[in-house]
Amino acid sequence: MGYVAIKGGGRAIRGAEAALDALRTAEGEAGTPLTLAAIEQQLRLLTSRVVSEGGLYHPRLAALAIKQMQGDTLEAAFALRAYRSTKPRLLEAPLQDTNRMRLIRRISSAFKDIPGGQMLGPTYDYALRLMRLDLADESPEAFRRVSRRFMDEMPDSDLPDTFPKVVDALRAEGLLPPVAAQPQEAFDITRDPLVFPVPRSAALATMARAETGSLLAIAYSNMRGYGDVHPTIAELRVGYLPVMLPHPVTGELIEAGEVLMTECEVVAMYERDDHDGPPVFTLGYGACFGHNEVKAISMAILDRALQKGMRDGPSNPSEDPEFVLLHVDGVDSMGFANHYKMPHYVTFQSDMDRLRTTQSQSGVEQKGVEA
Repeated sequence: MGYVAIKGGGRAIRGAEAALDALRTAEGEAGTPLTLAAIEQQLRLLTSRVVSEGGLYHPRLAALAIKQMQGDTLEAAFALRAYRSTKPRLLEAPLQDTNRMRLIRRISSAFKDIPGGQMLGPTYDYALRLMRLDLADESPEAFRRVSRRFMDEMPDSDLPDTFPKVVDALRAEGLLPPVAAQPQEAFDITRDPLVFPVPRSAALATMARAETGSLLAIAYSNMRGYGDVHPTIAELRVGYLPVMLPHPVTGELIEAGEVLMTECEVVAMYERDDHDGPPVFTLGYGACFGHNEVKAISMAILDRALQKGMRDGPSNPSEDPEFVLLHVDGVDSMGFANHYKMPHYVTFQSDMDRLRTTQSQSGVEQKGVEA
């Protein structure tokens, strides 16, 4: 089989694109296109994954990417990142205070009673994983009735705007190291390459937009024994964080909007701090755009594991910054896997030539041995 040129490639590519779009609209005349509002609200956890992995907080554009890519989260995140790259950078946001989050969910597995109380919020944690077959033929009236009934039955309560953090109580008791007086300048992974060793901020930024399944897989390896973190969730928060930006004239910080995010702080085994002080618990941190608890928990576990690896040298894959940070990005991973679909005719032709030569030489040698 020889290596030959291919004609008509442009027409074939246009046909492939048309076929893909035809499958999206395969219901024909009776079909109803998905609205972006429906995707954003009814598939909100899917939208959360895309805004997080795309590294751009824009739920409506994430919904558009999901619709365009027919539900493929990796392709949708890729499209969102590509869109982001076309926009100018107007300013850099200062450090944001997550104590100001307007919470919709907040739990701790470290204490039964926490300041402000446990707030279960929207979660599947306590629901049976049974198929709700009634949703298969859900009528618009029944659909709208659900939220109306929830609001009508919601008891009146005076919830505070914010809740104190569990780790602050532990820190006040001297069980956690104090917060650094001068935080390090954040590493910008969108402008600077990862050249190892990297600071902790680079690891956190990389994991904040990493693919959820990749983070979970490596964190799970640590949980199962290929590591020694053994974390306890001090606090898991889901809520809306006010984004404070400097006023263009006065420079005063003003609230420009809010973003939905998930934050997790895990407490791990205690050890002596860096300044020969008393032993204290160690802390792992995870945060990402949207409502994605698995990602935030996995990120917090890996943050703690990577801190140990950066300090003492890695003893497991989950503690190796180079292994973790270069393999958790979904867009990078997808791109490398998909590149194998591109033409490799020349290299494979070379492989076949070498194999044929090797087989021919092996046959000659075999005959020599028999003689």
